[in-house]
Amino acid sequence: MIWGKKKDVIGLDIGCSSIKLVELKEDKNGFKLQNLAFSPLPPEAIVDGALMDSVTIIDAIRDVVNTSRTKTKDVVTSVSGHSVIVKKISLPFMTEAELEESIQWEAERYIPFDINDVNIDFQIFGSTPDNPEVMEVILVAAKKDIINDYVSVIMESGLNPVIIDTDSFALENMLAMNYEIDKEETVAIANVGASITNINIIKNNLSAFTRDIFKGGNQITEEIQRQLHMDHEEAEKIKVGTKVDLATQPVIQTVLKTASESLAVEIGNSLDFFQSTTTYEKIAKIYLSGGGSKIKDFDMILQQQIGIPVEVVNPFKKIEYSGKNFDMEYIREIGPIMAVGVGLASRKVGDR
Repeated sequence: MIWGKKKDVIGLDIGCSSIKLVELKEDKNGFKLQNLAFSPLPPEAIVDGALMDSVTIIDAIRDVVNTSRTKTKDVVTSVSGHSVIVKKISLPFMTEAELEESIQWEAERYIPFDINDVNIDFQIFGSTPDNPEVMEVILVAAKKDIINDYVSVIMESGLNPVIIDTDSFALENMLAMNYEIDKEETVAIANVGASITNINIIKNNLSAFTRDIFKGGNQITEEIQRQLHMDHEEAEKIKVGTKVDLATQPVIQTVLKTASESLAVEIGNSLDFFQSTTTYEKIAKIYLSGGGSKIKDFDMILQQQIGIPVEVVNPFKKIEYSGKNFDMEYIREIGPIMAVGVGLASRKVGDR
């Protein structure tokens, strides 16, 4: 974590299928959209959060910077996947300074990696309601090699990485900015990316449970490719409903429904696990974001599968933007894909 004078940043979401850039300006009335850009990545550039083709990723980062014409160099980005662990733990009550000194030792009990191979951060949520001598802490650990890879591609793109967050916490920030959620309600957000789906369950406006599922929109694309013997690009168009071939329509509908139901079951299992291990009331709503939210009828399939209302997020719902500078239809279309980027862009250097 880097501390310093608060200043403007760009949110850079380095996802498995694309790079997204968002820049916001904050004033007394809230946030205003300054810049926005999107650049696709080939399927194998990033696999399960690991950067496999640095040259292509650097080119894509430079592309979004040039397209957006931003002059800001400071970047907030995020990580997820196998190399990142997020756990809510209970510890004896202590000050932040005391926990700073003992966090390495405390973390060893909860993290399945060698403690020397990870960067660790934490946030104290305060004492538990039933025991003032115990406090709840969110513990985050990320493998140093993955952090170094992200820092390297950002710096080689001519930018300055100042904060590295997690996808789940960026989504939480985005939701808080745009939606007035009853403090007593428990809600979830599922960000369905190309190969990873981030789940964050929020209670009392705080993260109560996070999990990364290693399934996403790519599995559905691959199934369409297998069944219909077509390339990745054509399958992507069919997946989101922009290409319709009447001759193969019944096969397409079956493949989409089966593959979407499989992903919905995985998301439902995570929600069930959370509810079985806590005393919280039922999850009231699930917000859906990411490229997977564009899969034809996926929001309805998910709602049917889990029996909870599903809403596709609009991360620009309460963000002001000019119709002269931005195509409103494009903003609506691309919105759910930019959810992590919006959450990252809301951060300031000096935030924890």
